[in-house]
Amino acid sequence: MKKKVIYLLLLPGLLFLTAFMLVPLLFTVVGTFFQEGQFTISGYSYFFKDPYFLKILWTTLRVSLLTTLICIVLGFPVAYYISKQSPRKKGLLLALAIFPLLTSSVVRSFSWMIILGKKGLFNNALISLGIISEPLEILYTPTAMMIGLVHLFLPLIIMTLVGVLENIDPDLIKAAESLGAKRFTAFYKVIVPLSVPGLIMGSILVFVGSLTAYTTPALLGGKQRVLSTFLYQNAMTLNDWQRASVLAVIMMVITFAVITVMSKLATRLNPKG
Repeated sequence: MKKKVIYLLLLPGLLFLTAFMLVPLLFTVVGTFFQEGQFTISGYSYFFKDPYFLKILWTTLRVSLLTTLICIVLGFPVAYYISKQSPRKKGLLLALAIFPLLTSSVVRSFSWMIILGKKGLFNNALISLGIISEPLEILYTPTAMMIGLVHLFLPLIIMTLVGVLENIDPDLIKAAESLGAKRFTAFYKVIVPLSVPGLIMGSILVFVGSLTAYTTPALLGGKQRVLSTFLYQNAMTLNDWQRASVLAVIMMVITFAVITVMSKLATRLNPKG
């Protein structure tokens, strides 16, 4: 009886997700294989044969991967430091780490445009210090996109890692040191392997978020195209919904593939969950 009640409580949510998410996705996927009532894969073959489209795909994957790696390098030490603080201080530091998420991505992107522009704060500072004589071309490049995306998604990986690191017994480090390991060696051999499952899940959030983000690449990338901005251009500017659907399906396949591979890797590294 209790199970029936649980299923009945789940039913409204399942119906909502089916009607407004699964069915539209199904129509999108099926629509990419039919053109003028005939089955075809020309949309996909055309995409993967065109060097321009492949360049956009490569730029998207490169920006997403590098953003993920930078977030790991910057987020891990911060998360480790936060996890070792007292509960009161930990709460304050986590609030500061999460605070950027409360600001609109549009506002943050415009802020970076002011900082990274030719006459922006960064270039003006370097010229004033005599480090460079001409402004650097940073804005409207993949580098600018990565800077904005790191700012956007770094809090996610910090929060994920803090939850994992705070549950690692600190006595493990002491035990390793008592056996002759140096502090850095103990950290590398003990803490890092135990935090890998959480690191993988945080990487999934950052990679998928970077892959599908639109506002930050559109504002900071300029004419540099990634899959999300290219999809918008085809749908809203060129009114080519067939190609836009193909791009959407490609993005979904990449997303599900990454989630599946990383989840299996996390399960293998931590079979007990």
